[in-house]
Amino acid sequence: MYLLIAETTTQGSHFPFWAIFSLALGFVFAVSIGSLAWYNSKRPVGWKDKQRPDFLPKVDQAEN
Repeated sequence: MYLLIAETTTQGSHFPFWAIFSLALGFVFAVSIGSLAWYNSKRPVGWKDKQRPDFLPKVDQAEN
């Protein structure tokens, strides 16, 4: 019985830190890419005549 207790207390935590980390990192990337796509699709009210920031890539719209 003592061996079982000692074995279970020496093991590390089973909390999925890497899973939580990868979910958080994926969320940050999804928000970043979504924000770039949203900004390239249309500009917010009042920003129609403003210059595009240099760090945003220019996306050409295909005509159907």
